Amino acid sequence: MNQSNDNNMNETDANNLTSAELNVSAIDSINDDLIERFYSEDSLLPVIMATLNYIDKRINTGMTLPYFADISHEQWQQKPKALDIYITDEAEGRELNLEARGKDYATNILSYPSEMPANIIELMPTLPLGELIICHEVMVREAAEQNKTVAQHISHLLIHGMLHLLGFDHELGQTEQDEMESFEIEILAGLNLPNPYI
Repeated sequence: MNQSNDNNMNETDANNLTSAELNVSAIDSINDDLIERFYSEDSLLPVIMATLNYIDKRINTGMTLPYFADISHEQWQQKPKALDIYITDEAEGRELNLEARGKDYATNILSYPSEMPANIIELMPTLPLGELIICHEVMVREAAEQNKTVAQHISHLLIHGMLHLLGFDHELGQTEQDEMESFEIEILAGLNLPNPYI
């Protein structure tokens, strides 16, 4: 995958709950203006931080993250999280979805968890969450079909993808779907964004 844009950030929110490092890259067919308009640090960071801070609060009340169950509570909250986002077009998105999920169409977002062992994460300066691959053309089309702004749809699917990176999976059953959707709705509400399921 070719990089056409890199954004590195290291920010801490006002409550100092957590911090994040973000790397955004894109296939060559996605131009820098589009990245700056839809996937800039300023637009993605508030959504990422809201999601991580929401998760931190849930961990404080006893929730366990399926993919990070072996990481101590302190380590999770103290280490900066690292997230990679790759923006692709419909042709490559279709190839990636076929390879990853056996489905021959481009989907809106794919999640690739880091799956790093706890003993390796202990040695790393950041806690890698994994990579999200966003198909911009699908995202734009779905936003129009759902009468949402592209920014709203990106925010929702960024939260959705991050929850997948943590091990939540709506495809396991109705209980898991309800849980994941409730997390998404609450995080979006904290960002003053509407419920995407109504």
